[in-house]
Amino acid sequence: MSERLTKAEIARLEDVAGRLGHRFDDLSLLKRAMTHMSIIGDKQSGESYQRLEFQGDRVLALVVTDMLMAEYPHANEGELARRLTALVRNETCVEVARELDLGPNIYLGLGEAGSGGRRKKAILGDVCEAAIAAIYQDGGFEAARDFIMRFWKPKMHRYNQAQRDSKTELQEWAQGNGHDVPDYRIVRRSGPDHAPEFLVSVAVEGIEPMLAAGASKRTAEHAAAYRLLLREGVITEEDEGGANNE
Repeated sequence: MSERLTKAEIARLEDVAGRLGHRFDDLSLLKRAMTHMSIIGDKQSGESYQRLEFQGDRVLALVVTDMLMAEYPHANEGELARRLTALVRNETCVEVARELDLGPNIYLGLGEAGSGGRRKKAILGDVCEAAIAAIYQDGGFEAARDFIMRFWKPKMHRYNQAQRDSKTELQEWAQGNGHDVPDYRIVRRSGPDHAPEFLVSVAVEGIEPMLAAGASKRTAEHAAAYRLLLREGVITEEDEGGANNE
């Protein structure tokens, strides 16, 4: 059932919808996609973006998979998987959210807003996926597909070579130079349970360790591996199409 919205909310949400490129029949879906748990309380999770984010993640993966299958008909499974991972990871969703300037329009509790929630990568990435689901529920698969194609296809072409897994590449480089496998350690875990941040260190024998943060342990490890490879000159930002794992 559609939620009753104020005139101010309608104007605000229609502005967001215009940037998304979709005319909503039910703007309350878009409001829910922009609503963080911190403003409604733990007992009303269905009114936050959480369920939409779950669905949007799956719609995004399906559309990007179809896009890659059509664009790279001769690519093997491994190459397709690497490209898919690069395109659907949280960092790419954050990039799209920033392109759309979604941050200022997120509904946040006072505490989360005061701690910089509108700039947090974990929240921006989730909101982007929730917006995909809102478009899907309101306009169907083709509407969601059109949105994803418009913002993700240029990023697909940005990768001239299939993206390597940074952790795998670092391990191969380390062992190829006579070192032990890289050692990853969690230096610090901070933030609330719904939006944690991990600070991870990666060390390779005889080389200064590298630190990186991420919304998950895995993301932080990839970011640390990427930064170390970049610092040691193993890869360049141009090699990676300007995208990193941070």
